[in-house]
Amino acid sequence: MDNNNIDFKDLWKKQTVNQPNIEDLLLRLKQFKKSSLRSLWRTNILLAATTAFIIFLWYHYQPEFISTKIGIVLAILAMVMYVGIYNKLLGPYKNTDTTQTNQEYLQQLISIRKKQQYMQSKVLSWYFVLLMAGICLYMYEYASRMTVFYALVTYGITLLWIAFNWFYIRPKQIKKQETKINHLIEKFEEINNQLES
Repeated sequence: MDNNNIDFKDLWKKQTVNQPNIEDLLLRLKQFKKSSLRSLWRTNILLAATTAFIIFLWYHYQPEFISTKIGIVLAILAMVMYVGIYNKLLGPYKNTDTTQTNQEYLQQLISIRKKQQYMQSKVLSWYFVLLMAGICLYMYEYASRMTVFYALVTYGITLLWIAFNWFYIRPKQIKKQETKINHLIEKFEEINNQLES
């Protein structure tokens, strides 16, 4: 067999390449949009209900210490801040539609990823700090009526729960969100690169 007569260009053109299915990708994008909007609404409802419950507690039990009142204000401020900034993602999620080009999808996903990263780093950090300070100040009035042992146990359990959320649940949620959006971005970049070449 003569190896000098092999046409490598012809062989290269004949090979089958696994190209991403655009319909499948648009379906994934639609599912991402739907789950993101659902998460956004769930967060809004839960934090609004929690805020209403905290206000009810404040009104019904009439705390005496100023630290309790400051704690309530800090907790509510943390939730309002988080929801206010989180709701800025509503626009990019809702504006994603099937009439956009691949490049527009890609730019929108990159914009959403940047906003998510900001939420996951700065906003979530401030949320946890304000919420933890609020809870600790709120509990002080009631812990001061307990024995030292029970007050330490109460604070210990509360701080352990906050630490569990910060060190275990938060990173897990962040990784899940990043994986979803990074996978979509990679697929749209792959399609754009194929269309350009």
